[in-house]
Amino acid sequence: MWNPQQYEHFRDARKRPFFELLARVPVSSPGLVADLGCGTGDLTLTLAERWPGARVSGVDSSESMISEALRRPSPERVRFELADLALWRPSAPLDVLVSNAALHWLPDHPALLSHLVGLLAPQGVLAFQVPANFAEPSHTRIDEVRALPRFAPALASVRRGHAESLAFYEAHLARLGFSVDAWETAYLHVLPGEDAVLEWLLGTTLRPVLVALGPEEGQAFLDTLRPLLRQDYPASEHGTPFLFRRRFVVAMRPSS
Repeated sequence: MWNPQQYEHFRDARKRPFFELLARVPVSSPGLVADLGCGTGDLTLTLAERWPGARVSGVDSSESMISEALRRPSPERVRFELADLALWRPSAPLDVLVSNAALHWLPDHPALLSHLVGLLAPQGVLAFQVPANFAEPSHTRIDEVRALPRFAPALASVRRGHAESLAFYEAHLARLGFSVDAWETAYLHVLPGEDAVLEWLLGTTLRPVLVALGPEEGQAFLDTLRPLLRQDYPASEHGTPFLFRRRFVVAMRPSS
């Protein structure tokens, strides 16, 4: 379903939150690290650079993304795996589990978080970032077009992305005994090119929609969505301003 080339189109903007998340992870020398939803693997390799003594696993549910990751030269202590993110289990308890812009595709975050923290070693850290733009025109316009009679039947079972509130993440993880650092950041990206916000969405939110619709109906969906996004995100002479919110959580398990 995922297109690595389209996703990489705005790679610099997409990878910035990863490094801002990683900067708040208070671990100096982990033994076992995992990147859940690793995509093409380039950011996974930066984990190996930060922690040169760690074994690092990159996990993704997309065969095309993992194929791209496996093409990258990497040290022997880095491995990439194709797996369902909600079901994957490491070979041993993890010292650090990182997930960048992936968990919003998975349902039932209370159960998901309980599962993920169960993969951690004592004093292990869960660090994740999820998009939180679902109430903005970039996403509400997609919902508007999805609801049209022409498209709704084919898209009824296609999952939307979802993020819980920061208060939920803090409270749920605190109840599990974790200390939690949680914050939200709004990025104002100025995107180059024509129909820039649509191009951004083609790399992420629109992928499952277009796969479900097929080429002809998918094109009709885009033709309906395009003028709505142009209206909400007018281009300027220096690019298209695009406000995008993200939520960050770093949770550490106590030693006992």
